[in-house]
Amino acid sequence: MLELKALLLTQGMHGMVSQVEGLAKALRLNFKHQNIKLKPFWNLIPPKLTPISENLLTEKFVCDSKIIISCGRKSVIPSIALKRRLGSQIFNIHIQDPKVSFNHFDLIMSPEHDVIKGENVLTTRGSIHYLTKKEILDNVKYLSLDQKKRQIVTFVIGGPNKYYDYSDEQIHFLFNKVKTIFTPDKYKIVVIPSYRTPEEVIKKAYNTFHLNHFVVKKIDKKAYLSSLAQADYIIVTCDSTSMISEAAVTGKPVYMAMMKPKKSIRRFKSFYSQFKSLGIAKELTGTIDNWSYDKLDEVNRIAPLIKKKMKSNGII
Repeated sequence: MLELKALLLTQGMHGMVSQVEGLAKALRLNFKHQNIKLKPFWNLIPPKLTPISENLLTEKFVCDSKIIISCGRKSVIPSIALKRRLGSQIFNIHIQDPKVSFNHFDLIMSPEHDVIKGENVLTTRGSIHYLTKKEILDNVKYLSLDQKKRQIVTFVIGGPNKYYDYSDEQIHFLFNKVKTIFTPDKYKIVVIPSYRTPEEVIKKAYNTFHLNHFVVKKIDKKAYLSSLAQADYIIVTCDSTSMISEAAVTGKPVYMAMMKPKKSIRRFKSFYSQFKSLGIAKELTGTIDNWSYDKLDEVNRIAPLIKKKMKSNGII
């Protein structure tokens, strides 16, 4: 079978890129990324109120792919516009709830905690992503961690969003809680920032942990992968369902570091509840437990289902 080309449409945010790239890899597609930016006024308007036109893009691009994979609100419009122009020549997949009629897409993928249903909707437990078990193991030696018989605790930090504000008070409380629970005589904490982690939060993490632990002070994917490979425990801040889902590919204990939300978090609560019921994650309290579970690899579970749909549409 010839290698199919895919065009990945996102706003460039890590969580979105991870999802579209993870799906493209699982489908064994030859892909390229296209960062989507709408013109200033339309950038503020919900998709359901936005005209379907490629003219709304700040930068036009050529589509030479048979498959479009989009994620995020701003990528909805160009995906639909390309589908209208090219019709059955392309197969368009949107990840997450597009907030428009599902009929605009050949397939929609959504985590179960988004609670959307439709004939062309496939649901996953948690968010899909681009991390693979092989890639994690391949980078195990990237970080040289002098353990001295201490267990490794990987602490992955997200960043503020519309639900969590990362206030000084919350960060101070959270960092000291982690440091108090995982004492340096038994544990070595490896702090991993993400693309959304503010510089001042990274500085606070360094000031809090660097004396007895290890702090990665910049975005480094290989350090992230290495820390996951070497970890005995993984802590992820509760603002990122994507990174909690990524941690679940390891089969290792995942602690969710909870913070006080700014507003209703129904979707987040549904996600937390599901991952706790699956035996993947627990909330970080004061007790250190050890548990295991089947490694969560949703993207490779659903890839054959998507290929079947593509075949029925004449794409492959």
